[in-house]
Amino acid sequence: MSTVYADPSTDQDRPRRGESSCAWCGRPVDEGPSGRRRRYCRRSCRQRAYEQRQALRSRDLPEGTVVLSESESAELMDRMFQLRCACEDLHTAIAEGAGAAELRAMSDELVSLARRAERLR
Repeated sequence: MSTVYADPSTDQDRPRRGESSCAWCGRPVDEGPSGRRRRYCRRSCRQRAYEQRQALRSRDLPEGTVVLSESESAELMDRMFQLRCACEDLHTAIAEGAGAAELRAMSDELVSLARRAERLR
């Protein structure tokens, strides 16, 4: 009988308990200390995801397809652009030797923008 060990490098890539985002809207998901991980932050998000899966099945679209309206897509692209700009600003500040307080403020803004960018809707 062989023993299978978990690869520790893959464990660090997985989100830790309490750090997941809603699969529908991207908001943080409040997870309990044990049990199965929650995928949605609210019942309404779970219902919207179910409705979308049913609509996709009736249109013969591949499983896992996410449909965004034109305005939702534009907003997502704007948030991604803001995130990229914040990353570039932080990179420049580090290269120019910015102080710790300035870097901390910039990294806080970066985290905030990344959380906003996670939201699909």
